[in-house]
Amino acid sequence: MKKIAVVTDSACDLSSKTIEEYGIYQIPLKIIYKNAEYLDKVTISSKEMYARLNQEVPTTSLPDVEYAQGVIQSIIDEGYTDILVVCISTQLSGTLNSLKIICEEYTNVNFYFIDSKTLGYPEGVVAVEVAKYVKAGLSIEEILNKVPGIQKRLHGYINVDSLDHLIKGGRLSKTAGAVGTILNFKPIIGIDHEKGILYSESKPRGRKKAFSELIDILKNVLKRSKCEVWVLTGDADSEAKDFYNQIKDFEGITQISIEEIGAAMGIHTGPGVVGLVILEAEK
Repeated sequence: MKKIAVVTDSACDLSSKTIEEYGIYQIPLKIIYKNAEYLDKVTISSKEMYARLNQEVPTTSLPDVEYAQGVIQSIIDEGYTDILVVCISTQLSGTLNSLKIICEEYTNVNFYFIDSKTLGYPEGVVAVEVAKYVKAGLSIEEILNKVPGIQKRLHGYINVDSLDHLIKGGRLSKTAGAVGTILNFKPIIGIDHEKGILYSESKPRGRKKAFSELIDILKNVLKRSKCEVWVLTGDADSEAKDFYNQIKDFEGITQISIEEIGAAMGIHTGPGVVGLVILEAEK
């Protein structure tokens, strides 16, 4: 009889509580400073990373091989026969291919790799939905066939307070960044779940306008479906709470919570980020 495990990388930004609740295994990305390396969510937290950003902006790297091997071996030791590996978009990271190489040495278990075609908490939503299907007793084939449907129902956006880290990360030119800063742009960045790439949804001037646009996006989705909703905070707890309070009583929201953007994702967006993740109900 098959016993199926779900594995994801730490870019998923799931809380430890959610990881435990759905029995998901997590492999951390590496956070690299000039004089030290850390494992995302294992030896460094997002709050610790944000606190040090003024001194040094670290980089991210592929999962630690030894740690990943330990996770895979522990899954095998627990008697699992099949492993579903949900990863950050292959258009944005080499994590999936890296884990494929690591897993090649384990021939006594079957691996199935899922490109979430997203990143951050939306990736976590894909992992949780896959884990729910496992708990419901669906077959591997049935679960894999349902993944495109999850991606189609999923919407993810972040509102960036400062353009500095997008410029440093090469996601925005210095010229465009300078203009955007002068004009007080607070861009809303979305994820294309068909192509697995980021895109600019809009460039509102000021956070109040940005929140208004995010609310309009949510309302439009709620017109066609009931939804689960997550508000994200990247070192912007007060603003995220304010945004949460503005939307929490909307009709059609079946659950809503505030979640934290992890270190691996927060490095690229910087502090002061508020996000919105929406999952339409499965029809």
